[in-house]
Amino acid sequence: MQMIEDLIRMKVKPQSRSGMWVIDGLMKLGEIKPEAIDEVLEDVKERSPGIFKSLVHIAYLDGEISLAKAAELLEVTRVELHDQFKEKGIPIKELTEEDVVAEVEMMRARN
Repeated sequence: MQMIEDLIRMKVKPQSRSGMWVIDGLMKLGEIKPEAIDEVLEDVKERSPGIFKSLVHIAYLDGEISLAKAAELLEVTRVELHDQFKEKGIPIKELTEEDVVAEVEMMRARN
């Protein structure tokens, strides 16, 4: 897990292509059957929560998802995730309107 967090922080891409066929296949599958990707992600979340968390962190750092979306996926509040990122030295991006709306929705869902 530490290696993945180091890669996230440094944004270094691994040199090995040994498992890249899986990534390539998932990308093609996502084009043909997008709902299959949701199933795969849900399975990863259940079976390998650390890997799922790393995937969410990477998506956030790459700008694919907002802090609010990352928090929603990880089932924590935006503030909690902000604090976790700060502790780990992961850069925090500016708060967006989407972040605020998602935070309010998550808080409503918790109550």
